[in-house]
Amino acid sequence: MLLELELPWDEKTLESKADEFEAAFRKKESMLVAFSGGVDSALVAFFAHRVLGDRALAVTADTESTSKGELEGACKVAREIGVRHKIVRYSELANPSYVKNDAQRCYHCRHDLAENLLPLARDLGFQTLADGVLWTDLGEDRPGIRALDERGFWHPWVEFHLSKSRIRTLAHRMGLSVHAKPSMACLSSRIPHGTPVTSEKLRLVEEAEEFVRGFGFRQVRVRHEGETARIEVFPEEVPRLTDPSMLHQIREGLVARGYKQVSVNPKGYRSEP
Repeated sequence: MLLELELPWDEKTLESKADEFEAAFRKKESMLVAFSGGVDSALVAFFAHRVLGDRALAVTADTESTSKGELEGACKVAREIGVRHKIVRYSELANPSYVKNDAQRCYHCRHDLAENLLPLARDLGFQTLADGVLWTDLGEDRPGIRALDERGFWHPWVEFHLSKSRIRTLAHRMGLSVHAKPSMACLSSRIPHGTPVTSEKLRLVEEAEEFVRGFGFRQVRVRHEGETARIEVFPEEVPRLTDPSMLHQIREGLVARGYKQVSVNPKGYRSEP
C-alpha cells in the first residue's frame, strides 16, 4: 500500500486531494491546531485556516525544550499562512516524570501539551484539537501519539494515510515555505534516556546546534553524551563536517561552550522516509 501511495501525484490528483481535505476540515466547526511550525502541522494549520478562517487557531508550546529558532520559525510560518496564532508557555521540567527521561518521556511531553491545550480550547470554544501526526508514524513505538489519542486529538494525515513525502508534495503545491524544511525534534531528544533533563543541558545543546548550523549545514543534531558532543549532519554533508579545518573550528567552538570532547557520527543523521 505504501508503494502505491508513493507514486507521483499529477496536478489533477493534487487538486482532487486538496478538495478532499477541505471537505474533511469543513466538517469541523472550529479547530485548535497543535502547531510546531514544521511542515506536518503547518499543512494542518493551512487547511484549517483556509476552510475555517477565524474559527481556526494555531497554538505553539514554548517550553524549555523548544529552541528559540524553532519558536521564531513557528511565528513566521503562522504569519505566512495567515492563521491566528497563540503561544502557550509552561514548564516541562516541572514534571518529574519528564525530567526522569525514561522511554516514556514523549508520553509525558504530549500529556503536558494536551493538559495545556484542552482547557484553552474549552475556554475559547474550539471543538476539535488537531495535530500533524502522520500515517507512517503509527508503525513505530510512539508513546507521545498514545497520549494525544487518549485526549481525543484528530490526526487528519493519519485519516488520509499520508506519508512525509506526500505532506511535502502538498505543502509545496500550496506554497508553504516549510515544504522542504528538515524534520526537527525537541531538544530533550538529544539527551540519552536515563540521563535527567535539565535546563542547563538543553541550553548547551541549543547553543551547540546553533553554532554548528552557522557553518551552513542543513540538518544538525548535537547528541549530549556527558562531556561529549556527538554531531550528526546529513550523510552527504559528513565529508565537509570532517574536513580537518572545519572540524577544528567546530571543536574549538563547542569546547568554548562547555563540552570537553567532540565526535562525529560517520553515518550521519538518518532523515525520515
